[in-house]
Amino acid sequence: MSAKGRPERELLPPGGKARSAKGAPVSPPDRPNDEYRSAQHEGSPVSTGADATPLLELSRVEVAYGGIQAVKGIDLAVGHGELVCLIGANGAGKTTTLKGICGLQPVKAGTIRYAGGDITGKPAFLLVRQGLAMVPEGRGVFGALTIEENLAMGAYARSDHAAIRSDVERVYGLFPRLKERRRQTAGTMSGGEQQMLAMGRALMSRPKLLLLDEPSMGLAPLMVQKVFETILTVSGEGVTILLIEQNAKLALEVSHRGYVMESGEITIQGDAKKLLHDPAVRAAYLGE
Repeated sequence: MSAKGRPERELLPPGGKARSAKGAPVSPPDRPNDEYRSAQHEGSPVSTGADATPLLELSRVEVAYGGIQAVKGIDLAVGHGELVCLIGANGAGKTTTLKGICGLQPVKAGTIRYAGGDITGKPAFLLVRQGLAMVPEGRGVFGALTIEENLAMGAYARSDHAAIRSDVERVYGLFPRLKERRRQTAGTMSGGEQQMLAMGRALMSRPKLLLLDEPSMGLAPLMVQKVFETILTVSGEGVTILLIEQNAKLALEVSHRGYVMESGEITIQGDAKKLLHDPAVRAAYLGE
């Protein structure tokens, strides 16, 4: 326990073939991305208060496409208020894992629990009403609708109209460019602007758990910085986040904990800073 009575961030007990990252905590080296991590984000607990139950918990989950088993019995947990990343090579099963959580791909075996209840196989439109939202790979904005209309679609399950208007302004505060172009159709926006819109639309549902699938894919460096600054802002406000990201170094730098996925299995898990200095992770995913 910390001096404030909060649980320290510790390695999860290994599950299946996964192993914990080895070595004592190491201060991260000087790097351009240090400014991404806010003081509020640093050292945030896995869970707070008396409730130590993870907000999201996968137990021996298997997901298959036809005869191809893409996810092979994984265990994964995300605590209340955590920012957890899932990294791995293309084809490792990361996106399929998110689709299984969201009910977009049938789960062959295992259990997915969210907020204390079993959501295995539950359809996505019901999960949104329970506070679970996903920003998909490729953004998935409604190209023929304006920015304003896309944001309204994010709040389709809500009826608190005054709060919805307030949340629209909050999204515009996070992404001022969206406000400037609010009447522009989404299909005419740049990739970075569409990523902003996809994130803003998800936030309009007031999620407790936000799933992000490759938010930096195809974006210019300045846009990547803006997206990750927003991720940390949202995390600092208490939203729990599960992040899939192709930039493994950046993902580990902003996260509390990380999982490494290879060929449908979790092979390494642990504190994100320790994973940053794990030789196997550095060799496989950080180009060293």
